[in-house]
Amino acid sequence: MGSRTLLLILGLHISLLGNLEARGCPKGYTVKGSQQCDDTDECKELDNTPPCGSNTTCYNTQGSFYCQCLPGFISTTTVNFTAHTGECKDLNECLEEPQVCGSNSICLNTIGSFNCQCQPGFRSNLTNVTRHCEDIDECNEIAGVCGVGGDCQNQKGSYSCLCHPGYSNYDNKQAQCSVLTCDQFKANETPGQTVPGLAGLLSLMRNSCLVLSNSGDADRGRLTGEVLLENVFTELDGLLSHDILSNSRKVSGLLGAVEDAMRLIGPQLRDNHTTMETDHAATELAVRRGQTPPTGPISLANDNARLDTSWETATGSGKYPGFALVGLVCYKTVEKSVNNSFHYLTDTNTDTDTDTDTDTDTATATASKPSYQISSKVVTALVSNPATEHLAQPVILTFKHLQVRAESVEMNYTCVFWSEGHVQEEGGAWSRRGCTKVTSNATHTVCSCSHLSSFAVLMALYPVEHTFELRLLTWLGLSVSVVCLLLCILTFWLCRSIQGTRTTIHLHLCVCLFIADLVFLSGISHTQSKGGCRVVAGLLHLFFLGSFSWMLLEGVQLYLMVVLVFNITIRPLYLYAVGYGLPLAIVIISAITYPDGYGTTQHCWLSLERGFIWSFFGPVCTIIILNVFFFIITVWRLAQKFSSLNPDLSNLRKIKVFTVTAVAQLCVLGTMWIFGVFQFQEEGTVVMTYLFTILNSLQGALLFIMHCLLNKTVREEYCKLLSCICTPQKKRYSEVSTTNPSSSQSQGSRSAENTGESQI
Repeated sequence: MGSRTLLLILGLHISLLGNLEARGCPKGYTVKGSQQCDDTDECKELDNTPPCGSNTTCYNTQGSFYCQCLPGFISTTTVNFTAHTGECKDLNECLEEPQVCGSNSICLNTIGSFNCQCQPGFRSNLTNVTRHCEDIDECNEIAGVCGVGGDCQNQKGSYSCLCHPGYSNYDNKQAQCSVLTCDQFKANETPGQTVPGLAGLLSLMRNSCLVLSNSGDADRGRLTGEVLLENVFTELDGLLSHDILSNSRKVSGLLGAVEDAMRLIGPQLRDNHTTMETDHAATELAVRRGQTPPTGPISLANDNARLDTSWETATGSGKYPGFALVGLVCYKTVEKSVNNSFHYLTDTNTDTDTDTDTDTDTATATASKPSYQISSKVVTALVSNPATEHLAQPVILTFKHLQVRAESVEMNYTCVFWSEGHVQEEGGAWSRRGCTKVTSNATHTVCSCSHLSSFAVLMALYPVEHTFELRLLTWLGLSVSVVCLLLCILTFWLCRSIQGTRTTIHLHLCVCLFIADLVFLSGISHTQSKGGCRVVAGLLHLFFLGSFSWMLLEGVQLYLMVVLVFNITIRPLYLYAVGYGLPLAIVIISAITYPDGYGTTQHCWLSLERGFIWSFFGPVCTIIILNVFFFIITVWRLAQKFSSLNPDLSNLRKIKVFTVTAVAQLCVLGTMWIFGVFQFQEEGTVVMTYLFTILNSLQGALLFIMHCLLNKTVREEYCKLLSCICTPQKKRYSEVSTTNPSSSQSQGSRSAENTGESQI
């Protein structure tokens, strides 16, 4: 039995080994040799891929493995899991254990961990055992934290400043106490100087100021900022509902009182942005508080005006009081009471201040004084910075016009402010000092001012009306110019005896000026249609530039004739490429760059905004400079040739005449556009308009005289034409039949002598 059992067991083992080799090892094992299966370590990374995923630890077992999350992470299923049954996500310790950081601290969760940060007013005192944030005693550690007018009281995590009488920090307990004077709200008892009804507003603000400056009574009988603002506007509304601002001193008193009131009320407002509006006034106030001065731009706007400045301007360069204020007050009816105080504008000799405004007063350029009129609501712009006489960065104010300007009426808008204490005035007047106009259109004007203080910034306007004589001169002069240019075009086109390169240049120069003058006459003032006005401006831009391009070609042609060879000419392809292609390219680029630059509210011409006008004056100035260079070289070489041993006097004299006419032509057109700069500006004067019109009408007549009437060949052609028209038909036939051939031959030779231009 023993041997048979042993043989049976041995056979079974051999059978199992055969099955193992046939079927392989179970899952989690690998074959080792031919007789056993070893456990597979699944925790070893295969292809750099961890089997459990990120933020985990892998544990190997016999035939399997399991995963656990790292500290700071938690499993989405069970503690032990595999990659197929779960994963690890971040554990938010700040939520799981709210007191993990201790008191007076803030817990900040991070991926897999957390950080502790002390609250404001505390600092860290960390040990190896506990986390602790201790209070900071600002009263001892920050010198002068409350200023000379306040006492500091330390609190847990903070501190407060108790202001002495006469000082205030406007309820900002962490701000320094600054001096608070209430004398500006004391009513003027001088008869005739106090505004009726203003006494109530001044009394209200003075009482509030006194309560605020007395720390012992700060919480007894004191109005909040919002209630105080509402009461002030109620008083102001009742005051402005009566027409009581009879002189400039009363206007100054009102503007100054309201500005001082806004400065006092602003820091007491709870909200960062507050608006208030009644029937006669509106205000918008922005306040920022904190130990750090605010920075960045700030804009305030209402239906009639907009203020753009910065918080740096509001705080200034002095000591920061713990708050910054920007305000805009709009008076809806005050402009009626200050519509005659224009002494600063009309009499600059009596202005004790230096007028640094770049705007020109067209009253000095016209025979009659301009008529001024307020064209916007009066506004007061204010900031908490008390030193605003010379701002480092100017403030920008945008005003809406009271009436939309008619398209047919030209207006000159001026930015002004209310200046108090003029030596020849009772209380103040409008002045331009420190305020300049940035841009203006039919509905709005943008002003830039380098000061604020107690000034109200507004706009004044006056019409620049073209008289009947000017309009008549424009039509007559340009009509004469158009007729003369038409005669020049017909002469250069039909007169074969003068055909040549210079004649071609003159022909196209006259064509450009002819078209430009026609467009100018028919459409320069038709601004009603915006699209049509842009087309007119584009055509004027193209053909006026074209006339200068052809003048440049004439200068180049003279240069080539004198400096290089007498009979050299410019190929027609190059002529047309420069004469028409160059202006067309400039117009296309300009239209693509700034399409709104074509057409203004006053003229169908190029806009002055963004320097767009230099798309015309830039090329014109360049061409004039180049032509001057060519003419100087030409005259210099002509002088050398005249002084040579064997000069070609005939050709030299002709070129001399050509040069003189070209220089005269350039002078007339160039001078015309010098006055044209002033003609198309919004502040253009009547004098400049007259000069531009006269020179514009002279250009056609000048070209006709120089290139036609003073040319002997052309005069002979004119005589022949007149003789053909005036001589009877039979007499002409008899003269033709009896003409001596030798005489004809001599006339032909003389004609040939007079066509030197075509030969050259």
